[in-house]
Amino acid sequence: MTQREKREFLIQKLIDEQARYRDLQIPSGEAEQKTLLRSLMNIRPPRPMGEDFLTLQDEYLREETARKGVTDIAELLPIAPGIYLWQGDITALKCGAIVNAANSGMTGCYVPCHGCIDNAIHTYAGVQLRLACAEMMKKQGHEEPTGQAKLTPACNLPCDYILHTVGPIIYGHVTQKDRELLASCYRSCLELAQQNGIGSVAFCCISTGEFHFPNEQAAEIAVDTVRQYKGDTEVIFNVFKDVDYEIYRSLLERADHIG
Repeated sequence: MTQREKREFLIQKLIDEQARYRDLQIPSGEAEQKTLLRSLMNIRPPRPMGEDFLTLQDEYLREETARKGVTDIAELLPIAPGIYLWQGDITALKCGAIVNAANSGMTGCYVPCHGCIDNAIHTYAGVQLRLACAEMMKKQGHEEPTGQAKLTPACNLPCDYILHTVGPIIYGHVTQKDRELLASCYRSCLELAQQNGIGSVAFCCISTGEFHFPNEQAAEIAVDTVRQYKGDTEVIFNVFKDVDYEIYRSLLERADHIG
């Protein structure tokens, strides 16, 4: 099957699951189809799906990621010993684990095609990630506290695992408690990686998007915490925006010079 045929099959399966969408027509354009598929995946509650869907979904998502271009940590040059700075799409990064800036529910973003990293990671990992997260949270019995982390398989992403952490939400001024909780996110992820023998971790800019932590302050906490606690774990600071790249580059070059 072509990517288009797989995409249309997946869309139809997702439409057929819910009676309210059964009159929905699949658009003919590729971009519109991709938007609809992502939207349907985003709003789908965590529940099992048939093997026919999962097999085609997995093939489709892996091909889409391959077309975006996968970047392997082995191709990157460190900016400091054991530390890398990389600007790009974290869902196309091949390493031990990537970090997801999650919410306290820990089952992903349900807003169709939302621009947050949580949405992107769940989209390209596949619907089985939400189910795995929901089962994990059911066993836990309560929402995830801010500053802690959980480990899941990466499903269809090129990394091996996903580390989900809940960063602090900033209302007004940044407090000392906010700083401590953000540092705890980085420590918790590194500790979990070390406990599970994960050799490399790619951190996104935790809490700086929808959670409104000022970019420069967040980067300072990230760099300081990683340098103190990383041990033998290789760390990639993954950024998407130019402003974050410049902030991290300045901080890492300055820290390396001082060290």
